[in-house]
Amino acid sequence: MIKTIEYQGGLARMIDQTRLPREKVFVDCRTIEEVGRAIQDLVIRGAPAIGVAAAIGVSLGANAIEANTFEAFYARLEHQCDALAKARPTAANLAWGIERMKRTARKHRHLPVAEIKERLRQEALAVVEEDIQINRKIGGHGQALLKEESVVLTHCNAGALATAGYGTALGVVRAAVEAGKRVNVLANETRPFFQGSRLTVWELMEDGIPVKLITDGMSGYFMMKQQVDAVVVGADRIAANGDVANKIGTYMVAALAHRHGIPFYVAAPVSTLDLTIASGEAIPIEEREGEEVVNVAGQSIAPEGTVAAYPAFDITPHALVTAIITENGIARPPFDESLKRLTETG
Repeated sequence: MIKTIEYQGGLARMIDQTRLPREKVFVDCRTIEEVGRAIQDLVIRGAPAIGVAAAIGVSLGANAIEANTFEAFYARLEHQCDALAKARPTAANLAWGIERMKRTARKHRHLPVAEIKERLRQEALAVVEEDIQINRKIGGHGQALLKEESVVLTHCNAGALATAGYGTALGVVRAAVEAGKRVNVLANETRPFFQGSRLTVWELMEDGIPVKLITDGMSGYFMMKQQVDAVVVGADRIAANGDVANKIGTYMVAALAHRHGIPFYVAAPVSTLDLTIASGEAIPIEEREGEEVVNVAGQSIAPEGTVAAYPAFDITPHALVTAIITENGIARPPFDESLKRLTETG
């Protein structure tokens, strides 16, 4: 199994996803600031993986704090967490991981500072292990939705590399294969960062799961030709009404799937749900530098002076979503009722 991030020896060791598939290189982060930069620079990406990185980052930050009282310790920890929370605004799991660690610190405020740091380390390790188990549960629920022979279309990377291991959307595929089903994957390349071609295809080839790479603009063609049985994607944040924030281009895929009567499934942990917001209109969309669109692998693909836009995510309206698969079960419309029930389960 691919281990995207580990907490060992006082550091966060993660696969540098900017360098895949050319080379598999690990980056070691020793401070919370280095973890924040790794998140911002897409060394590590994917909502669940970002949540795991956040938990480890807070533990690393806590270790560097010198304080004799809980009040002094927590004030500095909060300052560090506020800075980390700005690394990427769309993924709900970043805030979730930070808040879980802050809650752990508050829970143990009666202990000496050194013991609080140890409790935070233990909590970060628990987050890593829980993420993998959560993904396996998502896969178990989701694979039941796939036929014995299926062609699954994916967008972006919601696999082991987007989590601590196993994956959400690709976890559904992996679980189906483990159940003996014959699954072939169509992977959208996912411009402009190419998470589909660089990461999803690499993962599936590593696992020996049949995969075919297509450009983002080919999705409709394969749907029209009845060569797609289901679409399975991940999510970075899900609103109370079931609106889904995911990698830019997801809305286009969902609209096409709806047009052709193809089920559109979203696989995500409960930690990605943000029931404090009513709809996708309230989800902040990260705007990245247009230069990332103009340049590919260090080479310009447009005339000098080209102005480009890069919203990193888009919102898929809940009306286009067939079901949302979580570790606590499967939510179906109306999502404002079913998602709430899932958060109260388990």
